[in-house]
Amino acid sequence: MKNQEHAQNRKVHFISLGCPKNLVDSEIMAGTLMKEGYEVVGDESEAETVIVNTCGFIEDSKRESIQRVLDMAELKKNGRLKKLVVAGCLTQRYKDDLVEGLPEADLFVGSGEFQNIASILKKSDAGDPTKKFFNLPTYLQQQETPRVNSQPGHRAYLKISEGCMKRCAFCAIPVIRGNLQSRTIDSVVNEAKLLAAGGVKELIIISHDFTDYGWDLRRKNPQATEAPVELLRALCRVEGIEWIRLLYLYPDGITPEMVELFATEPKLVKYFDMPLQHVNDDVLKRMNRKMTRGEIETVLQNIREKIPNAIIRTQFIVGFPGETEEQFEEILDFMTRHEFDRVGCFKYSPEESTPGGKMADQIDDETKERRWDAVMSVAQRISLDKHRQMVGQTLDVLVEGLSEETDLLLQGRFWGQAPEIDGVVLINDGQARSGEIVKVLITESMEYDLIGEIVAEA
Repeated sequence: MKNQEHAQNRKVHFISLGCPKNLVDSEIMAGTLMKEGYEVVGDESEAETVIVNTCGFIEDSKRESIQRVLDMAELKKNGRLKKLVVAGCLTQRYKDDLVEGLPEADLFVGSGEFQNIASILKKSDAGDPTKKFFNLPTYLQQQETPRVNSQPGHRAYLKISEGCMKRCAFCAIPVIRGNLQSRTIDSVVNEAKLLAAGGVKELIIISHDFTDYGWDLRRKNPQATEAPVELLRALCRVEGIEWIRLLYLYPDGITPEMVELFATEPKLVKYFDMPLQHVNDDVLKRMNRKMTRGEIETVLQNIREKIPNAIIRTQFIVGFPGETEEQFEEILDFMTRHEFDRVGCFKYSPEESTPGGKMADQIDDETKERRWDAVMSVAQRISLDKHRQMVGQTLDVLVEGLSEETDLLLQGRFWGQAPEIDGVVLINDGQARSGEIVKVLITESMEYDLIGEIVAEA
């Protein structure tokens, strides 16, 4: 009752920017606050507190984060919004600089303190003048950590670790999130069981690199069983879960044993999200990536041989310092040769506190833009060709609800489409409820989306 009295009329709105890992942090903050009697609202105009969970990964995401904070600060002028909180990676990365540069915000909460958001707000409401809350170690979620799933009820992200043991020359994640910290298998599986009990059918496993899972625990204790394949086997035994999707599998950790498990385990969707970043050996070495082009091709060949219908998504960076035109052309040749189903592309952003940001031979923005356009043009052509080949196939589709474009269509995803980053399946004939997995005959194709109709199972 005391908590309810303290939090009376305390309405909180969340804006979560960046990756799904950041979204899970927002869900933990929401769960923590609701446990203490706060109300989470979907409209910022109704909120007395707004929490912007920022991203600080690349320059564009930093600008977006700061702009959203400034946009929310405008709400304080009408008197309804009392408190503006800036949390997340941008806050952790820039600490004092951000506090000085954004006087519009009231509280700054780093990535090692967000789990204490309820006590931070309470102290602030009681008159505590402290504005900044930082802790160097990143918070590692536990099975008892309160969390509210913000996704449609049939799917949820499941974060298995924090930080990263890689030291890629272009990436500031270790600076922001620290070294790898893995949860135990028991902790991850127990959360998966709770999510399944709440109606979740699709688990989307997230971390900075799934293939490094458990390395830190095995290093401390040689008897530890935490390892990627063992975690997958344990998750596949969770009743109620029908699809398990993995994001962020670095190619150097995709072993033949893992591919074999994908090939034989029906709950594991045949979807490999493999960020390659580049394929030229010299550029890969400068990026401090741990594989050569030949080793990458061996992994791809193994996947294609064992799982011919696998969907492979990758990501490239163009304009890394010193990248020549010939080295860039290798990416286009590689894409054409291997026909990736999904391709994302980043224009290299020089980040402070990273080796890449200090390198000579930085590439000009015009060249980066031209190379990005070329990559996306090839990617779209391949995607359209692959989608045309799917016309006439019948696919298992997880129905999400009404289409975002029109209420006249249903929208879903087949197992080869991840939410938010890939296209969708538009259903123009047949009825199904959100969360159902149905058979859909594909009748039309586009660059990113498919169109089809529900068919009765034989």
